[in-house]
Amino acid sequence: MILTQTAETKASAIQMRGITKTFGEVIANNSINLDIRYGEVLSLLGENGSGKTTLMNMLSGIYFPDAGEILVNGEPVIIRSPKDAFDLKIGMIHQHFKLVDVFTAAENITLGSQQKGRYDKKEVARRVREICSKYGFEVNPEQKVYTMTVSQKQTLEIVKVLYGGADILILDEPTAVLTLQETEKLFSVIRNMRADGKAIVIITHKLNEVLAVSDRVSILRHGEYIDTVNTKDATEASLTEMMVGKKIALNITRDDIPNKEKRLSVKHLSVMSPEGVKVLDDINFDLYSGEILGVAGISGCGQKELLESIAGLQKTEAGASILYYDASDAAEKQLIGTNPKQIRNLGIHLSFVPEDRLGMGLIGSMGMTGNMMLKNYADGKSLFLDRKQPKDLAEKIREELEVVTPGIQTPVRRLSGGNVQKVLVGREIAASPAVLLTAYAVRGLDINTSYTIYNLLNEQKKSGVAVVYVGEDLDVLLELCDRILVLCGGAVSGIVDGRTATKEQVGALMIKR
Repeated sequence: MILTQTAETKASAIQMRGITKTFGEVIANNSINLDIRYGEVLSLLGENGSGKTTLMNMLSGIYFPDAGEILVNGEPVIIRSPKDAFDLKIGMIHQHFKLVDVFTAAENITLGSQQKGRYDKKEVARRVREICSKYGFEVNPEQKVYTMTVSQKQTLEIVKVLYGGADILILDEPTAVLTLQETEKLFSVIRNMRADGKAIVIITHKLNEVLAVSDRVSILRHGEYIDTVNTKDATEASLTEMMVGKKIALNITRDDIPNKEKRLSVKHLSVMSPEGVKVLDDINFDLYSGEILGVAGISGCGQKELLESIAGLQKTEAGASILYYDASDAAEKQLIGTNPKQIRNLGIHLSFVPEDRLGMGLIGSMGMTGNMMLKNYADGKSLFLDRKQPKDLAEKIREELEVVTPGIQTPVRRLSGGNVQKVLVGREIAASPAVLLTAYAVRGLDINTSYTIYNLLNEQKKSGVAVVYVGEDLDVLLELCDRILVLCGGAVSGIVDGRTATKEQVGALMIKR
């Protein structure tokens, strides 16, 4: 039952008092106090590893606090499991979705529900449509999850917790994989839920979104509570300073590099999906040393397949050509038909930061040292691999990118998403590539670390590396990239100059067919 609220003050949904959580020697949360109110959107802001997700995981029953007290609607509660949270009308939408791919939307929604009696398909569909109509969602109850886009899956997760009766919703990095258009649609839904009196918490790193959708902002730093401010009184600069404890220059350097040389020439590149759908359609472009080529497009328009084709991970259609030009060798080298090891054997230093961090980029059960070794394990001269160099590299990346981890041997799956990304990006850049392919390199990273990555990419560019940057933030693409290749439906709809193009121009090309 949502409590009555007045225009002057909104009723308290949750009060967290002195919440502390440790993992070994790491203090994730240190005596945190936080208030969450009905009828408002609270943004929870902080750098990677600051304890945001851990704090909310204690509300959702994933973790149990070592110390402190939680009050829901003014009453002390004990939340030992997700079921306890569910009973208290608390629902969390995690960054990694918890859906069964082969089930329909309706079947996923009712999984784990306490609905009594037989499963009534029509009644479930009626209630889903009712929720969608009320808040502005679009969900087809009969659609299988494996056919859904990322945006549709996220929508389904939100509908799922609302169907369960949640009045308090926690969204962990809700826009991390959404396009600009999908983000605006989500914000419209969030505003509708706020107007209906729901209490909403958003964990995010995107300051422009914090300012656009929230009412208040609470900041954590290194597991400590810093402050809560009204969004109307905040700016990107003021929030950044509270997050990192110092002023950060929010501008991306873009240098002009003379004497660029052609490094890759992609011609007539087409790729078919396993289902027989053409996901890349006759792609043509050149990539030069000393430049950052941005790739923009709505999610699922072929960005993943484009990078994987260059990296030797995708089967391409007949007639495709990807030629590599070496500064020290007059003869070009054909990459079509090669795998990553064969590309390496050709003497081509190519690094790839894939979209799937733990599925393709890193092994979750291994620590940082083990994951550093993956890049060169095939070069081992004996049964006993040298661990000193990978260990030194792991320590260097940990220090320079400020990776928050109990130790370099801690399995990387135990790290936050942002820290996992730091490990992956650091390893690939450390390989001194001639071509660096990056898919969403700053996804899930706080603003301070994002600018560190932008600077690293610029340093690569200045040293003559040809960089491909697939990104979702058009503002960053326009500030960082020298040229921007825009994909729409698997085809190139345009290549524009990053210095003169506008967000509106790129946005129009993203939906042009």
